Amino acid sequence: MGALVLSQGGTFEPPGVDSFFLPPIFGEVTKPIVLVVLSAVIVGAYFLIATRNLKLVPGKAQFAAEYIYDFSRNTIARDQIGAQHFRPFIGLIFGLFTFILVNNLFGIIPLIQYPTMAKIGFPIALFLMVYVVIHTVGFRRHGFLGYFKHVMFPPGVPKPVYVLLAPIEFLQKFLFQPAALAIRVFAAMFAGHLILLVFTLGGQFLLLEGSALLKPVSIVSFAFAILLTFAEALIQVLQAYIFAVLTANFIGAALAQDH
Repeated sequence: MGALVLSQGGTFEPPGVDSFFLPPIFGEVTKPIVLVVLSAVIVGAYFLIATRNLKLVPGKAQFAAEYIYDFSRNTIARDQIGAQHFRPFIGLIFGLFTFILVNNLFGIIPLIQYPTMAKIGFPIALFLMVYVVIHTVGFRRHGFLGYFKHVMFPPGVPKPVYVLLAPIEFLQKFLFQPAALAIRVFAAMFAGHLILLVFTLGGQFLLLEGSALLKPVSIVSFAFAILLTFAEALIQVLQAYIFAVLTANFIGAALAQDH
């Protein structure tokens, strides 16, 4: 992206990848690391406090906690994995959904304003954990060779087609599908935060450095930043949901008797 040069000589350097590389706070500890730890504390503390004194008629905090848990348990885990097998994975799906949601929402919280999932290392760490879970349950369910057969040789396909289909299915199940979990949430958070930075910093630049004709344009830039913040909030929730749903779906597929 090129720089914007005004007649007065001011130059606007649009934000780029460097905006996501923050200096250490102390030692090797950076802001994203602090936020990841903080998100775990927030999730744990909230649900412990909200469910400490359960009531028949729940208050707002208990209602929200119960709704999120029920959503993770029934709408995601049970629907995707199946009523027979979903129970051992409730904690995983619930934890992924709430953890990613809080980390995504950090991107629009004033003073924080940094979606930690925009750092590729964190989505990769979650992807690796999910990867191990998916294929561990698959091997346990079908056996070592049986799982490869389950993945690579779907029934009802003419045998000559397996020459092309088997390696495609292998790559899809063992590489492309799981990797898409990390790439999807990373790309959405990275791009969304970058767009917000462009409009926010651009509006600030026009307001402080622009001519009398350009200063009113800053209002338009700030207005777009506000509108995009609401859109980004929706995307942040959706990305947490999609990650949890796909994880549950992949687990369900690994456990399924049929391909």
